[in-house]
Parts: sequence; C-alpha cells; structure tokens
Amino acid sequence: MIEALRIAVLVLAAAVGTGVVLTREPLAQALVVSLFGLVLALLFFLHQAPDVALSQLVVGAVALPLVILLSLAKIRRDAERHRRERTGGAAR
Repeated sequence: MIEALRIAVLVLAAAVGTGVVLTREPLAQALVVSLFGLVLALLFFLHQAPDVALSQLVVGAVALPLVILLSLAKIRRDAERHRRERTGGAAR
C-alpha cells in the first residue's frame, strides 16, 4: 500500500517537474514551482524524512515562489519607470 503511494507521488513529481519546465509564463511558473515544492515535500515525508520535508515545504513551496513573484514585480516596476522616463511620461 505505502509502496504504491510512493510510486504514485514519484510519478506526480515527474509530471509536475515537467510542467515546471514547459511553463513559459513567469507568473504561472512561480505557481507551478510552488506546487512542485509541495509534491517534493510529500515525497520526502513518505520516505520518512520529515525534517527534509519541512525544509522543502518552507523553501520550495513558500520562499522560492515568493522570491520569484517579488522579482517579477520589481522588474515590471522598473520597466514601467524606464518606459515613462524614455517617453517623458506623466508626473508622479
């Protein structure tokens, strides 16, 4: 029973990992990376490594997507500011 669950979660991890690679939109990719972190945490838990699972949960499912989203927001904000400066944009 538990072996079948391990195999199912491993196949799910492979599928979600493929989804991470195939996703091209950065915002959607951040969400898929978060899902991948959750699946990996479950996989580690099933392999009786709860400490690694908790670390993966924090880093892979929360911290990494948060850093990606914050980076995207900064890039978009800087691009908008640069565009306004180039065109002589509106006052702040």
